[in-house]
Amino acid sequence: MQKDRTQGRFSMKDLEQLTGIKAHTLRVWEQRYAIIEPKRTQTNIRYFDENDLKHILNIAMLNNNGMKISKIAELTKQQINERVLSVTESVEGDSDLLNALTITMLDLDEERFEKILSNVIIKLGFTRTVTDVVYPFMFRIGVLWQTGTIVPAQEHFISNLIRHKLISASDNLLSKKVDYPKRFVLFLPEGELHEIGLLFANYMVKVNGHKSIYLGQTVPFDDLKIISDVYKPQCFFTVLTFETGIEGVRAYVDKLSSTFPKTMIMISGARLEESKVQSEWDNVFFVKDTDEFVEHLTRLGETA
Repeated sequence: MQKDRTQGRFSMKDLEQLTGIKAHTLRVWEQRYAIIEPKRTQTNIRYFDENDLKHILNIAMLNNNGMKISKIAELTKQQINERVLSVTESVEGDSDLLNALTITMLDLDEERFEKILSNVIIKLGFTRTVTDVVYPFMFRIGVLWQTGTIVPAQEHFISNLIRHKLISASDNLLSKKVDYPKRFVLFLPEGELHEIGLLFANYMVKVNGHKSIYLGQTVPFDDLKIISDVYKPQCFFTVLTFETGIEGVRAYVDKLSSTFPKTMIMISGARLEESKVQSEWDNVFFVKDTDEFVEHLTRLGETA
């Protein structure tokens, strides 16, 4: 689905993948209710643009919240937008949440984003909000980026809002008491910039009673040696995205393991299983998901 970012043009199949609405349903909306209308290129190829995408997300939200398509078709776009604004105050369904958050990103609407996420946190708690809402939303952002729907400023806008939420939650949480709190260093290797997962890991480390130093993005390897000499951590945690390829990841992990043989090294990444990188090192643990990470943190807190 790669597209020219300057065009922002989408086929019906693209819209199906971006919104989660079946192409058959979209065609019914178009043909029976004239609620969406494709544009055409000079060579008569049908396409939809960014405004069409937002309009479809709005329609889906109203429909999911009980309004019939026939009734939505009678509304103007302005009326649809006004009703969506009221609906987004209390959205609950997974698809509705993703659609609502997507619209806040496309419109650069910080106030609505904050209201939606705050409501979800009250209902689900912070941890489940991240795992069940923020992570799926970040995946959708990746799709929108790939298809050219969003520009860098929109991606940076929403990523920074999420980043600030994670930092604030880490700064203000009440950690549980554990018998043997461990010292963690959390970092991303040089060239790694996407730190949402790392920030959430830092939150989980603290909420489970451990101590941490957060180094953030693109940390030179030699700096880890200096930090280790001064702070003497029992654990390193990092996230790898495999942009260097499987062999590059294996070489980096091998370097970590051999340089810090007495330190536990915990590594996460969305493509760990897909990469088939096996744990070939006694002090390296690959973390598949949040539950597994919490299990490690709990055991560490109980062990001297």
